[in-house]
Amino acid sequence: MIQQQSISAVIRERISIKSNYLPLEVKEEDVVTLLNDAVWAPNHGIREPWRFLFVSEERREAFIQTVLACCEAKTHEKVRLKLADVPAFLVAIMPEDPRQKIWEEDFAAISTLIQNLQLLGWEKELGMVWKTPNYIYDPKFRRAIGVQNGEKIVGILQLGYFDPAQHVKDRKRTNALEKLTSF
Repeated sequence: MIQQQSISAVIRERISIKSNYLPLEVKEEDVVTLLNDAVWAPNHGIREPWRFLFVSEERREAFIQTVLACCEAKTHEKVRLKLADVPAFLVAIMPEDPRQKIWEEDFAAISTLIQNLQLLGWEKELGMVWKTPNYIYDPKFRRAIGVQNGEKIVGILQLGYFDPAQHVKDRKRTNALEKLTSF
């Protein structure tokens, strides 16, 4: 388990874990535990503009088949390879309010929740990567997983436990001063 760290250290060290997952089951109840903390994300009017669909390892193949139904046949093997070793998926869904301000506030809220979830998972060595593949917009995919009209799939999180020693954390960021202007 990763040693207790400051918030700033966790923010700086967390990386997206895209592969090399350990052969451990990601349990729905563990994800719910993390979500129960992640939902404390700021959200305007406490609207809580989110819902989630969990796909366990047991249901992974059915999920992959749903994805493949939205892809060209020539890409099936490549897509399958990207998804076959992912222990679990979490689909993040928000309501699409027709009022732009509300829509943007809701998108910001669920995005903040997802970041909270990634940070909380990192502490438990549960790695995640937030994906927004083209098929999330496909009506066939949306219907198959129960996304309603008036809802947006914000992303699909791929979830899996990882060995911190196997993941290099060589990242760079621009100093904020270079992006800051004063009024």
